[in-house]
Amino acid sequence: MIATYGHGTENDFVLVFDPDDEYVISTTQIAAICNRESGIGADGLIRIIKVDGKWFMDYRNADGSLAEMCGNGIRVMARYLVERAHVPEGIFAINTRDGIKHLRVPMIGDISVNMGKVADEGEAITASTNGHTWHGYNINVGNPHAVVFVEDMDQVGTLNEAPIVQPAESYPEGVNVEFVQITGEHEIRMRVYERGSRETRSCGTGTCAVALAATLFSKERLPAHWVIYPPGGRLEVSIDAHSNATLIGPAVLVKDVDISEYLVV
Repeated sequence: MIATYGHGTENDFVLVFDPDDEYVISTTQIAAICNRESGIGADGLIRIIKVDGKWFMDYRNADGSLAEMCGNGIRVMARYLVERAHVPEGIFAINTRDGIKHLRVPMIGDISVNMGKVADEGEAITASTNGHTWHGYNINVGNPHAVVFVEDMDQVGTLNEAPIVQPAESYPEGVNVEFVQITGEHEIRMRVYERGSRETRSCGTGTCAVALAATLFSKERLPAHWVIYPPGGRLEVSIDAHSNATLIGPAVLVKDVDISEYLVV
């Protein structure tokens, strides 16, 4: 089976074009495909399918677990649909487990996606790793995020294991953890540990969570606009007065790949 490898700010994915929803790819097979030592290597797998005649992003993390939404992944899927002439450039919708998302997709250049509501759950949280503990915010972007603020990103150290987030009972299915350093006026550096994928080079929903948390941390009011630098590149997030977030950034298709050998696992 031929699939496509692509990325959004180095948050990378294997895309399987399956408009008729014919293929069943198991959790074990997805984990084998995404394995960076023995497989193609990716942060997740996206099956591009249609449900009731509408495009749907069936997104799985690198370990094969389900995810509600992926802001970088949906841009890469949109790039695929336009470059492969399944959808004309312009504004169109993609459905996800977190509802319908509308995107503006030019043939060349950054893609913007309306990510929907970003919500502060009103709960103080802590995240601990490598002997340090930081305080932050419980933010929901259709999936859960724990956003903490650091003075020096070097203090975070390696993220080989999931940070310990408290209160743990607030995240029964795990949580994405963002470490944030405000570096300038409305500019941010961030690192992220994604549930089901370990540390990634970028996280689209995570940048939206970070933008709201940074607005709260800075004691500002909405609307707000932030330029955010994950390790993989540059993204922009705007949040309007009603807490709707728009994510803007690149998406690149790199190459087609044969995943047939991993489907016999």
